[in-house]
Amino acid sequence: MPATPSNVPEPSRTDPAQIRNFCIIAHIDHGKSTLADRMLQITGIVEERQMRAQYLDRMDIERERGITIKSQAVRMPWAPSDGGGDGTTHILNMIDTPGHVDFTYEVSRSLAACEGCILLVDAAQGIEAQTLANLYLAMEHDLVIIPVLNKIDLPAAQPEKFAAELAHLIGCEPEDVHRVSAKTGEGVGELLDEVVRQVPAPVGVADSPARAMIFDSVYDAYRGVVTYVKVVDGQLSRRERIRMMSTDATHELLEIGTNSPEMTPADGLGVGEVGYLITGVKDVRQSKVGDTVTQQNKGAAEPLSGYKDPKPMVFSGLYPLDGSDYPLLRDALDKLRLNDAALVYEPETSAALGFGFRVGFLGLLHLEVIRERLEREFGLDLIATAPNVVYRVDMEDGTQHTVTNPTEFPTGKIDKVHEPMVRATLLAPSEFVGAIMELCQARRGNLQGMDYLSEDRVELRYTLPLAEIVFDFFDALKSKTRGYASLDYEPSGEQASDLVKVDILLQGDKVDAFSAIVHKDKAYSYGVRMAGRLRELIPRQQFEVPIQAAVGSRVIARETVRAIRKDVLAKCYGGDISRKRKLLEKQKEGKKRMKVVGRVEVPQEAFIAALSSDGEGDGKTAKK
Repeated sequence: MPATPSNVPEPSRTDPAQIRNFCIIAHIDHGKSTLADRMLQITGIVEERQMRAQYLDRMDIERERGITIKSQAVRMPWAPSDGGGDGTTHILNMIDTPGHVDFTYEVSRSLAACEGCILLVDAAQGIEAQTLANLYLAMEHDLVIIPVLNKIDLPAAQPEKFAAELAHLIGCEPEDVHRVSAKTGEGVGELLDEVVRQVPAPVGVADSPARAMIFDSVYDAYRGVVTYVKVVDGQLSRRERIRMMSTDATHELLEIGTNSPEMTPADGLGVGEVGYLITGVKDVRQSKVGDTVTQQNKGAAEPLSGYKDPKPMVFSGLYPLDGSDYPLLRDALDKLRLNDAALVYEPETSAALGFGFRVGFLGLLHLEVIRERLEREFGLDLIATAPNVVYRVDMEDGTQHTVTNPTEFPTGKIDKVHEPMVRATLLAPSEFVGAIMELCQARRGNLQGMDYLSEDRVELRYTLPLAEIVFDFFDALKSKTRGYASLDYEPSGEQASDLVKVDILLQGDKVDAFSAIVHKDKAYSYGVRMAGRLRELIPRQQFEVPIQAAVGSRVIARETVRAIRKDVLAKCYGGDISRKRKLLEKQKEGKKRMKVVGRVEVPQEAFIAALSSDGEGDGKTAKK
């Protein structure tokens, strides 16, 4: 392993020919963060005493779960060994990316800031669904792809077998697939040499007006918005005034620098360099991901092509337990949106839960992570309503409605209801093909194709309704395949389906928080399940409480919370029957009056239990 001293001098104004921008992409848990750790150690920018596992994962949630949620950029010096170059110190800008399907947007933003990528595959598990998805993303960006097998030190590793699979997929020879162990550091130095050799240097015009692309940003409570950029043309310098081209906002550059891996101030950034800008701005809306930064005076005329806006796949209502926390929740979402450009939200009200927000997420894990961050980082107590997707409803009179919340489902004569579809890729050992097909058909899936990647691994492609996979599909898939299957999906338009809205009524009144849009065939089972759950959760009243599930005006399921019967005859001992009857009649009149004026009080705990058990349990297992 080549040893590069940590005090290698970097060029004062880096020549673009010496810069290499690359990222690491892989399926979840294939060793991206561990490989990034070894690179930090080998290049010497992190001292041994400061080193820790998952060094670039800064959030507590990332460290607890062992997953990467935010991409992290870091600048490393590297002098290639024999045959890898002429001994010149190169600057490697490396971005560690997430692996879970919910954070594909983070990966696409990272790829846009690079010229090459390392495609990492676990030598014990082989190619997984997200490996394929990330590979296609890299191909779309025309990046140089370096195939790498990780974890070759494991007893279960099969490097020869999976090298052949990877070579077949990319179109290279098995000998071209690099073998490393991110844990022990074996082969990592040679891999860095290969990055210098294969990844092209960034191309830009140094003398033209500056154009820098914002690929990420974070909110710092003390310093305001920290914006991460890649300079494409020209040069940005400290203390000059800059302009954001999409909003026309102008700011003074208070600080500019690079991440090595901590923030290191510099005089400026030139062509191909990746770094950060601090302008002291506290308004989170003034630094949009995908925007172009240029100088205020004699700036560029044409912005760089930005990113596609991410489309939320799953919607859920977030409500504070204490209604007075609503302004705090709004501020917290504003700040989180800067850290997570895929977050979409708008205010909404619920008769049952009060004021809150309808928030769009990229998937269930994304929902769970955002909710946990809101509770931890901002000290909020929240209720999340059951996740649902966006429907488009065509009425017979020609009008159209977009429904992100069951309460928005229109009444009247409906012509068609369109639901979002996804194209799912499932990879599993061939012995589980039957079980996977059975599961997908039960979820209204259509088989689009099937390929054998090797004699014992098969790839199945299905189109499925998004609503069928956002709850417990992943759980069911893992249990039917003993944990060996992997899933990746992407939006693929919409399709007309026979969908209905199921309302839950307490004492004849609709409770909007429990409404759901489901397929007609599953309406009865949803109504029975929700009515049964509420019967256990709602405390008994002085009067009988009917719980009904209804589609339109037709009741499809009913449960009853029995009344607490007060024994009015307890003090009536002796005497004739007329005295007892008089007391019972009096009680009967009181109960009748109570039923007329009474409204069912549903405790907060019942809302949390009913809503969370419907969706939350499924999200927690969707980590892999």
